[in-house]
Amino acid sequence: MQERLTPTAAVKLAGEFLGTLFLVATVVGSGIMAAKLAGGNEAVALLGNTLATGVMLTVLITVIRSLSGAHLNPAVSVALCMRGELRFGWLMPYVVAQIVGGIFGTWLAHLMFDVTVFQTSTNLRLSLGTFVAEIVATFGLVAAILGTLRINPNWIGPMVGLYVSGAYWFTSSTSFANPAVTLARSMSDSFTGIAPVDVLPFIGAQLIGAIIAAACFGLLDRSSHVKPQVD
Repeated sequence: MQERLTPTAAVKLAGEFLGTLFLVATVVGSGIMAAKLAGGNEAVALLGNTLATGVMLTVLITVIRSLSGAHLNPAVSVALCMRGELRFGWLMPYVVAQIVGGIFGTWLAHLMFDVTVFQTSTNLRLSLGTFVAEIVATFGLVAAILGTLRINPNWIGPMVGLYVSGAYWFTSSTSFANPAVTLARSMSDSFTGIAPVDVLPFIGAQLIGAIIAAACFGLLDRSSHVKPQVD
């Protein structure tokens, strides 16, 4: 029988919706701001985009984790579902809330910067290198989350913020590592945008990375007999 929506369920989905909305608004908005202020220097623009995203991720995960777990990312939800830390019945509602939140986050960023709200990106990003980079970036993100769960869940926010900030620079794709964010960024023809034609390959790479990370940590847990600490 399908589980009925309860106030607790509504709070969880609201947490995922609002968290992903603010995450994407930060990514897109800081990208627009950085491009305006950097004077054509893409390294400076990327640095501004990186700092804003890493800091906001730390805040959002710390604040929202007690409400929904603060996945804010379908790839993370898939990985946690594989490990039994998210009930399968919650997976699709979480993913929908994240996707819708991300789309609204893009539109909100456009409103804040007085640009056309409804856009489509023309920024082509797909290559063999960026495909591999998205596998690596998402593997590392999920590994950072699962590894921190084994030690101290209260550090997940800072660890994710730090990891994403680093991954912006060591991956050729600038570490999208999030299907909801990827889809939302295809709706912004700005510094952080991605052409719609590249979205599905990026999402495929992200899911591959997440699944590999979840499988690897499953093997590690069985080998070490360590049970992750989950609130």
